[in-house]
Amino acid sequence: MTGSDPTSGGLRLTDLTVSYRSAGRRPVRAVAGVNLSVAPGRVVGLVGESGCGKSTLGKAAVGLLRPASGTVEFDGRPVTPLGRRPRPTDQRGLQMVFQDPYASLNPRRRVGDQIADAVVLGGGTRQGGRTRAAELLDRVGLPTEFVDRYPHEFSGGQRQRIAIARVLAADPACIVADEPIAALDASAQASIANLLLSLAREREVGLLFISHDLSIVRQIADEVAVMYLGTVVESGPTDQVWDDPRHPYSRALIQAVPRADGSGELPVDLPGDVPDPAFPPGGCRFHPRCPVAVDACAVDEPVLAEFLPDRRAACGVLAPVLTKVG
Repeated sequence: MTGSDPTSGGLRLTDLTVSYRSAGRRPVRAVAGVNLSVAPGRVVGLVGESGCGKSTLGKAAVGLLRPASGTVEFDGRPVTPLGRRPRPTDQRGLQMVFQDPYASLNPRRRVGDQIADAVVLGGGTRQGGRTRAAELLDRVGLPTEFVDRYPHEFSGGQRQRIAIARVLAADPACIVADEPIAALDASAQASIANLLLSLAREREVGLLFISHDLSIVRQIADEVAVMYLGTVVESGPTDQVWDDPRHPYSRALIQAVPRADGSGELPVDLPGDVPDPAFPPGGCRFHPRCPVAVDACAVDEPVLAEFLPDRRAACGVLAPVLTKVG
């Protein structure tokens, strides 16, 4: 299981499966039996190509999607999937930062009022919430007078900071950040990633950082889980996975990252696309794209198994023998 075992405020996913159903189509298992945990103060990166199920997992983790099977626990209690009723009070410490800062804020309300909502829901006054909103804007690096402005008056990076301030108003113990930097330019990406990291360290907040950008995840995550077509194929401490990947997919992702090392070598492209999750390949889901696949890979589904302390991989061919990536 990725991540240290969570205690107070921890998030734990056990054998999580999430399916989508639509008329006339075969059910799609977007998440197919994932185990994952995020302990207080730890940053866990979840990486993989678009379409591998990362965002679906994040939404299920905070109760926005109902699992088909498996469990989601926060602070030792089951997470209640959200419906028309407000989130239970004991689960408000589980919060989410969404990918699109343009869609996650109400354009018709001042940002100070939106941040203050969490304070009011927690039993505080509206005036107290406005005061807290100004404090949190300052904490995320924005002027306190921005409380009276509307979302359209800000850049994408500023809006994402406002969204983070709104999350902080709920006094979170765990944050799920779903591609929080994908819609931002390079300078804003680094700024937002560093902000989330500092908040996790200062407040002992667990952070599940979902991203397809391995270079950012390498810099901020304590542990990383590599996801492919609904399953986790490798997990472990970030530096170890980066320096010594044991799954061919992890290796391919790392080799595809551009390197400013002066060698003049281009990144290695991973051929093919992620298959349709409604019709996943038999056996190992990666075998149609895998450069080292053997006949058995099309039949036998590998299990995510521990091969070193805190290191797991799901590859029946190379897990024991892959060498360090230069």
